[in-house]
Amino acid sequence: MRFTLVGNGRMGRQVAQVIGQSGCHETSAVLDIDTPVVPEVFQDSDAIIDFTVREAFLSNLPAMLSSGVPVIVGTTGWDDVMDEVRKKVSDAGASLLYSANFSLGVNIFLRSVREAARLIAPFDQFDIAFAEQHHTGKADFPSGTALRAADMILSANRRKKTIVRQLSGDRKLAPEELQVAALRLGGVFGKHTAFIDSDADEIVISHTAKNRSGFASGAVEAAVWLAQRHRQNPGFYTMDDFLNERLS
Repeated sequence: MRFTLVGNGRMGRQVAQVIGQSGCHETSAVLDIDTPVVPEVFQDSDAIIDFTVREAFLSNLPAMLSSGVPVIVGTTGWDDVMDEVRKKVSDAGASLLYSANFSLGVNIFLRSVREAARLIAPFDQFDIAFAEQHHTGKADFPSGTALRAADMILSANRRKKTIVRQLSGDRKLAPEELQVAALRLGGVFGKHTAFIDSDADEIVISHTAKNRSGFASGAVEAAVWLAQRHRQNPGFYTMDDFLNERLS
């Protein structure tokens, strides 16, 4: 397969390295901040992989969708316009797969957190909270992965109804609130942890990224899957769709 990479930052370079080492894929183009993004630049590719920032992604989206080439998006921070993006994908008859984190390990971790939240739901003595750590250069706060985990916890445990990102003043956390804490530190690749606590027990479920290769290889695997799916069933997909098919 041939890929066009949108974004030449740390993740874009890691994806290019994974593609180069694969032996069966190649990079046809790498678009950086100075490259005009028009539909024609994608025509020699089987898939587009976007790791940029919110503003660049939303600005480039019309050209990517108009190209007819399936799009993998690892850019985060645009959850507030998710419904608008879904509509644009549908109206264009395009294919787009979005994930806040393409690491297969992280996605297995997220499913474990969701199952743990479901298991403790009938037992009032258990409380749950979530925390994440990333490098100081990460823009979104909390991370997209942490917010994805929080949504999954809320869907599995009806005792938690709202997400609290920060506490202000002397206000206490209400029982129905799920705290999602974030820490920015040095060059941490990414660590996500679910804490479950009762008077008698503590359960900790955690994932630590050792490097960026897991994120990059997962994005390439998802791109291969989306390119195959696009031929028959274009649409808006997530890593859940990819994993559900792979695990079935």
